[in-house]
Amino acid sequence: MPYHSVIVFPLSYWLASSAFVFWSALLEISYLDIQTNLTIKRYCECGVYGRNSPLEGASGRLMMPIQDPTGCGGLPIYSRNNSIPPWIALVKRGNCTFSEKINGAQAEGAAAIVVYNVEGTRNETMHMSHPDAPGMVAIMIGNGIGLEITKLVNMGIPIEMVIDLGNPHGPWVDTYWLYFLSVAFFIVTAASIGYFVFISAHRLVNLRMQRRSDDRLKKDAKKAIKQLVVRTVKRGDPETGLDAQTCAVCIESYKAGDVITVLTCGHIFHKACIEPWLLEKRTCPMCKCDILKALGVENEDEKNEVSNTYSYPPPDVTVITVSGGEPLYEVPLTGPQTPEPQEHQHRYVNDAFEEDAQDRRG
Repeated sequence: MPYHSVIVFPLSYWLASSAFVFWSALLEISYLDIQTNLTIKRYCECGVYGRNSPLEGASGRLMMPIQDPTGCGGLPIYSRNNSIPPWIALVKRGNCTFSEKINGAQAEGAAAIVVYNVEGTRNETMHMSHPDAPGMVAIMIGNGIGLEITKLVNMGIPIEMVIDLGNPHGPWVDTYWLYFLSVAFFIVTAASIGYFVFISAHRLVNLRMQRRSDDRLKKDAKKAIKQLVVRTVKRGDPETGLDAQTCAVCIESYKAGDVITVLTCGHIFHKACIEPWLLEKRTCPMCKCDILKALGVENEDEKNEVSNTYSYPPPDVTVITVSGGEPLYEVPLTGPQTPEPQEHQHRYVNDAFEEDAQDRRG
């Protein structure tokens, strides 16, 4: 007679149950095998205590109702001899409430009651509710196990049962739920830590790159500042006149003895005012002229980028320089023998040059 140690609960149980924790029951079933004359004992954690049942143990011989296996109806329900030791009622689910079954068995002196489930439920159980019968140990077992036991009882084989308190189960105390929650918590924690480490490392790398870039630009700015014109204002200079402009950084007028710096755009400032500004901004506060570009001061990365861009000139290119006092631009032209003229031809528009050519034609 096999007994299952795993209890299966249908979805309807979880939806209908208001209790989040239930207790399993440990069963020890022993009887005498009439063929071998040996005592057979079976153990399983295959019962569930009722919601209103005392969480206590019980023991005794199993007894079934006389007629109705559900244990419903008036007294007497069970046929027993007074010489029988403490006994446990074994009834089938159905026909009346759990409280009626429990009260009927308790009225006839049962030490506990075992309710087995109906057909078609295999070994599924439920957390039965019996608020009107809270004083006696009441458990439920599956239909498969219940039918095996009733078959032996109907054969006249005395069966002794010991009921003991098992383990708590439920969404928050069941072992599988604890494992699941532990693994989920570990995964979420590890993912959060990993994300935090990634973001922190990314920010550190960006900050380091930004600092290096700022350091290079400050070095270039220092080189550019050394090339700027610095002079001392003298009495009678235009900067000391009534219509002279003030320093755009400190908003103060220039006076004789002030040291000023002349930027590439022609704007002048106090030397002590403009140099800290140029180290950080590298542009004129008034017209935003970039002193690095104006003075031709470039960092190494820009030089490498420019050199790589123009390191491979197109082959067989004729360059014509159009000048009007100084070079204006260069126009590359392809020769008549270029095999792929569409790829190498470059058109540069010079409106002044075209207007001059039209005037000559006219």
